[in-house]
Amino acid sequence: MSGKKEKVRSFIIENFLFGDDGGLEDHTSFLEEGIVDSTGIMELMLFLEKAFGIKVEDEEAVPENLDSLEFIEAYLDRKTA
Repeated sequence: MSGKKEKVRSFIIENFLFGDDGGLEDHTSFLEEGIVDSTGIMELMLFLEKAFGIKVEDEEAVPENLDSLEFIEAYLDRKTA
């Protein structure tokens, strides 16, 4: 597991799962599982911007980029390449 993914996993567990990973897998959909709602997506975007020094553009705030640990890892890899 990459350091990026582990950092995001820790953020999700601490901020949305109250310290219990609840079987959070790399492919678990945050939206389908009710882990993150629309307000949570905004919090996640702010976290990614601050933690990784990127700017999440409005058009990038889509499930294909932000709805699972593996999607976020791929997104971060593209943004930081």
